[in-house]
Amino acid sequence: MKSFTLNIAKNTRFYSIIRTSLDTLRLLALVILWLPPTLFAAEPQAMTALLAQAKTAGKVKPLLPAGDEKIARVSQVDSNQKISFRDNSPQGDRVVSSLQGKVMCGYQGWFNCEGDGRGLGWTHWARNGRRMMAPGNATVDLWPNVSELPERSRFRTGFRLADGRAAEVFSSASPDVVAMHFRWMREYGIDGVFLQRFANGLDHGRLQQHKDVVLELVQKESEENQRLYSVMYDLSGLGEGQVSRIFEDWRQLKERRNITQGSSYLHHRGKPLVAIWGIGFNDGRRYTLKECESVVDAFKEDGCSVMLGVPSWWREGKRDATDDPKLLELIQKADVVSPWSVGRYQSPDQAIRHASEIWTEDERWCDSHRIDFMPVAFPGFSWHQLKGGELDMIPRMGGDFLWSQVYGASQAGSNMLYVAMFDEVDEGTAIFKCNPNPPISELDQFLSLQETPVDHYLKLVGEASKGMRGEIEIKRQMPQ
Repeated sequence: MKSFTLNIAKNTRFYSIIRTSLDTLRLLALVILWLPPTLFAAEPQAMTALLAQAKTAGKVKPLLPAGDEKIARVSQVDSNQKISFRDNSPQGDRVVSSLQGKVMCGYQGWFNCEGDGRGLGWTHWARNGRRMMAPGNATVDLWPNVSELPERSRFRTGFRLADGRAAEVFSSASPDVVAMHFRWMREYGIDGVFLQRFANGLDHGRLQQHKDVVLELVQKESEENQRLYSVMYDLSGLGEGQVSRIFEDWRQLKERRNITQGSSYLHHRGKPLVAIWGIGFNDGRRYTLKECESVVDAFKEDGCSVMLGVPSWWREGKRDATDDPKLLELIQKADVVSPWSVGRYQSPDQAIRHASEIWTEDERWCDSHRIDFMPVAFPGFSWHQLKGGELDMIPRMGGDFLWSQVYGASQAGSNMLYVAMFDEVDEGTAIFKCNPNPPISELDQFLSLQETPVDHYLKLVGEASKGMRGEIEIKRQMPQ
């Protein structure tokens, strides 16, 4: 259902109508019985909005003349208690109670530099993290744009730019860096991020300390910039019997950091949303579906909504997915399912065909099981430095590749989208600002993205956000 706007004013005539209308009073009683009482404490506009929607059967008309400054926006209400609200803040709409109408980006936050105080060397920049990032020792295909960072948050590498200056990168542990990233999200209208929390690093060592620092920074900056975030646990690298550690970590985050109490933690269906990525793949993972089911049950019993990151062919049990029927049984316990599609198609035509043939049926299956569907889009792919593959393996085509997926998702009926990734320069999927003039090296090759403005992909994802909210029509042609 598309968003509608309801003007709410302090108008005695309006309230007298409610008091004197028997039909309205009956409807009010039904609403109170139907919805959890905590909803009205958190969202006082809910009652008025729901009454208006029910009375007009989806064709909402203003109850009062326009002009009041307080505006509530209801974007979704249905029998599954999916309800969300947006405010009219100058920073853009923010809904904390639903994924409906959202575009969320993956946020790795895993970059370190020697001298950043974390003791992790050049993690995710260099192949040998204990040696300086320099020619022959790099694992990224995109070079970040650090021109907006203060000098204290820029780290010199052994690479040189064309003008002879030392090429610089950043540490995700820097407050300036996370502040800059969330400022970009606000400026370009991107809703927020799934903060990646890799379970194989939850060992209470330096790596977990770094994750906790980044989490704290994300909490702070998401609130200050009125963006949203949710924790996404990635199970990659776990052994058998280790999946339960993510729930133990979650309990610690709730008890010590009150993670779900902040104003920017994303909820869905009225509950804190936790994403668990890496369930049902057939790539030899050692943990089991039974373990995954147990941890999903634990999160649900703890009062969370759960999103599962699964293979592209999860529904049919083929190609990248296990054929174990228990996968579908497990998915039916989720609130949201998000199939991983990075690398599953390599051109705009293939992306649109994938959406038509796969996502459309995924959406239909999810609708029939009262589960929300969140497809994944990515701007391109390249891991030449990391894995030795072809540079620019999946070309961005000036943004058309990404936009074809946004269009395909919309055509499939989706009103939410996961963009992979915000800051992933390792595999060349980052949508943040990159340096169009990367270092020159005889031993290394980097993508330049010179064919587009430095903020091109931030703008595209911002336009996708507008489309998913129903503010603009998503057409096949990429916005200019």
